[in-house]
Amino acid sequence: MKLLFKGTAPALVTPFTKNGDIDLEAYKKHVIFQLDGGVDAVVVLGTTGEAVTITEKERLQLIETTVEVVNKRVPVIAGTGSNATAESIERSKTAKEAGADAILSVTPYYNKPTDEGCYRHFVEIANAVDIPSVIYNVPGRTGKNMNAELLLRIAEIPHVAGVKEASGDLGQVMEVLRNRPESYGVWSGEDDMTFAMMALGADGVISVVSNEVPKEFSDMMRACLDGKYDEARQSHFRLLPLMKANFIESNPIPVKTALALMGRMAESFRLPLVSMEQKNKEKLQDILRSLSLI
Repeated sequence: MKLLFKGTAPALVTPFTKNGDIDLEAYKKHVIFQLDGGVDAVVVLGTTGEAVTITEKERLQLIETTVEVVNKRVPVIAGTGSNATAESIERSKTAKEAGADAILSVTPYYNKPTDEGCYRHFVEIANAVDIPSVIYNVPGRTGKNMNAELLLRIAEIPHVAGVKEASGDLGQVMEVLRNRPESYGVWSGEDDMTFAMMALGADGVISVVSNEVPKEFSDMMRACLDGKYDEARQSHFRLLPLMKANFIESNPIPVKTALALMGRMAESFRLPLVSMEQKNKEKLQDILRSLSLI
């Protein structure tokens, strides 16, 4: 299996209208904004896309729309994760049928599987759906860290393309990078860790901040891939306040608020997510102004 992508893949937000429906026109424009910025792949129905509040009918609509707008310019990766293996399999089959190039499969959450349970979860998905699968390790969301030993064991499963690593543990990342198979991708799942991970040999990022600054962040990633770390470091430090601000409240509240302030979509969420506190919104506005985004 060849490497799925190198560089930047935005974890796309899902715009809603004021009454809570998906705003497909705003979504299409947002995907084009990312493509025009030079991203190397796109991820639909990730955490940033509020996937847990999206109905199955809407999931299919979003994947089909993404595939249509992207039109094979870059890989389309569809989030299909669930804490039920059977549901993950059905979602993954649907994503493949809808034209997705790969799936993003999060560690099962809430039911707290053992390492063996996690391994068998991903084996069953890979056996059922023969498109590349990106494993998503995000213990802050799932309550379960997949350590380096487990991630490297999972790397041997057919169709597993790599890992979106959001453990925040650079030691763990180094172990995976040091011992991974050649075609096993390692992508940062935390924007502020990406520069360090790229210096260690990672392949890119599945990003929140790309939603706001696709060109600047994609340029930073290309500089890393070209070994131009002085140039990339400057961009990293310039964007670092925005990367941090995107998590001043639960993602995707800040990034979607920023995009609303930028005039790209409505500031609309589905419960239990709600609008930002005013004091945090003011901090975000100041950072956006400093970057000339508003």
